[in-house]
Amino acid sequence: MDAAAHAAAHGVFTQTEPAQTRTAEAPAVAIPVAAAQTMVSIDNFTFGPAEITVAPGTTVTWVNNDDIPHTVVATDKSFKSKVLDTEGAFSYTFTSVGEFQYFCSLHPHMTGMVRVKVP
Repeated sequence: MDAAAHAAAHGVFTQTEPAQTRTAEAPAVAIPVAAAQTMVSIDNFTFGPAEITVAPGTTVTWVNNDDIPHTVVATDKSFKSKVLDTEGAFSYTFTSVGEFQYFCSLHPHMTGMVRVKVP
């Protein structure tokens, strides 16, 4: 008996499965998180603010807004800028927890501190 005769003699059975709805999962996408940034102004022979507290991974940028050159030098020698002319800038990213004192090597009375703490 062929398939057609078998179907005629016994009926046709059709099995259907319920339609499946497939939901496409969005691929994992890494969304870049902007690194924290903080600015310190150098003006009138002072660092402002003179003391800041930041989280690890923060980049601090010092901008010379004074009319004369300045530097930014860590007392522990962990960072050191070149001489910054007016509108010159220096950036450093703090990756370690701690207290980092700094000064201007041209005007040693100018001092500041960056405290790095886990939030």
